[in-house]
Amino acid sequence: MQGDDVTFAVLFVGVGIGLCIVMSIAWAIVVRGGRSGWVDATWSFATGAAGIAMALVPLSGWQQSATRPVIVALLAAIWSIRLGLHIAVRTLRGGDDPRYAQLRGEWGTDFARRLFWFLQAQAGAALLLALSIFVAARNPVPHLQIGDWLGIAILVIAILGEGLADRQLARFRDNPANRGKVCDAGLWGLSRHPNYFFEWFGWLAYVAIALDFTGAYAWGWLAVSGPLFMYWLLVHVSGIPPLEAHMLKSRGEKFRAYQARVNAFWPGPSRHTSPQTSKGRAL
Repeated sequence: MQGDDVTFAVLFVGVGIGLCIVMSIAWAIVVRGGRSGWVDATWSFATGAAGIAMALVPLSGWQQSATRPVIVALLAAIWSIRLGLHIAVRTLRGGDDPRYAQLRGEWGTDFARRLFWFLQAQAGAALLLALSIFVAARNPVPHLQIGDWLGIAILVIAILGEGLADRQLARFRDNPANRGKVCDAGLWGLSRHPNYFFEWFGWLAYVAIALDFTGAYAWGWLAVSGPLFMYWLLVHVSGIPPLEAHMLKSRGEKFRAYQARVNAFWPGPSRHTSPQTSKGRAL
């Protein structure tokens, strides 16, 4: 290795500090009156940049292939740019994230302080996810394996699926006849949050690339933390719970009926329920 290579600890701490600074800037934008959509756009770009740095920065004492870090960095960049631009365009067009409106209502006058630490927690989440990208990129097997191609295929499917879900929702909202209704078109009839499902699915790509079942690369198992952590965030913390709480307030019984018919996260066939059985069903 070259003499100017950094250590893992220096890279990890440096990326973490950078993420904290970036999310502090996102916090300042929101508390000064900016749309909350900039938070998630910033987080998407920052997580991608963190993953790219974790994949490509030369490290002392680490063996790696010549091509795998570049491939993994490209996957992280494509994911980050697609998601970040989608959220940024939506925000520029006047869209705001109802999850943060829900938090603003719950936190009241303490919103600014609690939002700061909430976004610092998001910086920590981004660092943990970047660690999955890191261990995938540093897999030392010299030649591309089946897992590498599987990982590429998984991320392509995830990006296409999430993009399709976003377009279907946008078309539904753009139709004036759907005002006040709940989108159940296309993928939204299979899952109440197909965009979240494909977002989670994409993190399995780094698991496929990182794992070495011969036991020669034990670090690869750390990649499993990425999809596990993303599932926890989306399903139990900052994804589905606040968004569905907002939807229940804004759509009422229409959304309760939708909850009764359609799975929250895992895509599946719609459940046929009568008005009597669907009424009052919640999360």
